[in-house]
Amino acid sequence: MPGRVPLLQLLLVTGLCLQLWLPAPALALSDAQQLVVEAWRLVNQSYVDPAQLEAVQWRHLRQKALETPIASSVQAYDAIETMLAPIGDPYTRMLRPEEYATLRSNTQGRVTGVGLQLGLRAGDQRIVVIAPLDASPAADAGIVSGTEILKVDGIPAEVLGLEGTAARLRGPAGSDVLLALRAPAGQPTEVLLDRREVDLQPVRSHRLQSDGHTLGYLRITQFSEPVPQQVRSALAELTAAGGSGPIEGLILDLRNNSGGLVAAGLAVADGLLDGEPIVETQDRGGIAARQQATPGCLYGGPMLTLVNAGTASASEILAGALQDSGRSRLAGSRTFGKGLIQTLINLSDGSGLAVTVARYLTPSGRDIQNQGIEPDVLLPQPEPLEPDGDGDTWRQAAATLLVAELAAPGLVP
Repeated sequence: MPGRVPLLQLLLVTGLCLQLWLPAPALALSDAQQLVVEAWRLVNQSYVDPAQLEAVQWRHLRQKALETPIASSVQAYDAIETMLAPIGDPYTRMLRPEEYATLRSNTQGRVTGVGLQLGLRAGDQRIVVIAPLDASPAADAGIVSGTEILKVDGIPAEVLGLEGTAARLRGPAGSDVLLALRAPAGQPTEVLLDRREVDLQPVRSHRLQSDGHTLGYLRITQFSEPVPQQVRSALAELTAAGGSGPIEGLILDLRNNSGGLVAAGLAVADGLLDGEPIVETQDRGGIAARQQATPGCLYGGPMLTLVNAGTASASEILAGALQDSGRSRLAGSRTFGKGLIQTLINLSDGSGLAVTVARYLTPSGRDIQNQGIEPDVLLPQPEPLEPDGDGDTWRQAAATLLVAELAAPGLVP
């Protein structure tokens, strides 16, 4: 246009230099780096406490992770674990493929391993066998309750810890694991076991007699997919009129039940509570939702529930609902205190994440995170090592308490 000086000519005349800034071409991320970004995004979208993510500078942690050398899946897993650590939530964690597969199989009621239930021995906190699972490699080898685990594949059990020892016992079917053991009042020995798929038997039930009364005993060791139907079948058998007759009361044993699938725990609660509230959950937006049992129940008679420090998560939801509603007294010791709910999320390479997505309160509004649930009746220590074993004094105490309630319903505090 007339009267105008072209831009380039103007710049030259005035002595200015023009530098054209263009965005740098985006660098393509490797598959391993993409895995880190994928994990970051999933946590960012679903973690229960966005304020905590903000407090630990979650976006900066992603950038910091990507600045480290990440050329393999193992390096990606390490980077994700480092990225998650500042959140300070031990339940939000990276699950490597074998860990993710094992956890998924546990939710289905099966695991590949040697079939040992482990616990910490009162007094010295040594890792000992609670019980071998029936028809498992451990049972076939004659390993008995109370046996101390000394080493797994040469690694001392005190170095591995309880969870680490349990993890080392799991593995692919057909693989071997070498255990160094010390049976009660015995000498250290070694045994080589073949891992195989083992049924966890999460639900066990039978009748027992106490002071002329027939009681039912129902133990749930984990909440997995088959549990609600197995509980339904067990209660149907215990309350049947045929055979030795229906039970007069029920002992529900949730000792050492560390949780599992929340949906399975809610389904069991639904079968024991007649239209009563079960739990209140709060999501990342602070929105509360109350879960209510449907009218009617599978068993409506007297009951007493056993709990201990191993009772956690989904089993605490059930125990808290039973206690708050007055449906069942709790006996034993204070529960673990895990009031957070996780979801399992699979990543693109077969690994996964466990992410805390909600917190829960008991129907009366109790927050049990890091506090646990105090039972109505504290039972004497030391706690029996093997629930439902020959020396289970707590089971007998529960039977005595339940019989007293049968003799004077409504009068037992």
